[in-house]
Amino acid sequence: MTKDVIVSISGLQFAEDGANEPVEIITAGDYYKKNGRHYVIFDEVMEGFTGTTKNRIKLHEDLLDITKKGVSNVHMMFEKNKKNVTYYHTPFGSILVGIDAKKIEIKEEENNIDVAVDYTLDVNYEHLADCKIRMNIRSKEAGDFRLS
Repeated sequence: MTKDVIVSISGLQFAEDGANEPVEIITAGDYYKKNGRHYVIFDEVMEGFTGTTKNRIKLHEDLLDITKKGVSNVHMMFEKNKKNVTYYHTPFGSILVGIDAKKIEIKEEENNIDVAVDYTLDVNYEHLADCKIRMNIRSKEAGDFRLS
């Protein structure tokens, strides 16, 4: 995998009220591997706000670790069959979120990494939604991207 990558992230929340909320981002990022862990770093711009949010994604076996610093701040841990609770700090205030990952799949190829995570999301200890994250990290040299 090269240092310069294209990061594609697609997420979907299945809320109890039947409203599904898709989210998708495609951006350039930096990749490196250290001590058997994959790291991806990229900047994110939030509509209506000045400044950026720096994102760091760490992947390792049954773990997806996302840290955001900037306009929004959070450290989210997705660990298979383990519930993690954290505060998500946004420009509108802080939210207590719980993340309970049911499935984490990481498929690594020479110039490509696919990630699939299924999890439940709680807010203030109340179930909010069942969610999915699909991520593709691809070397810029490898050509077109895909979401698994």
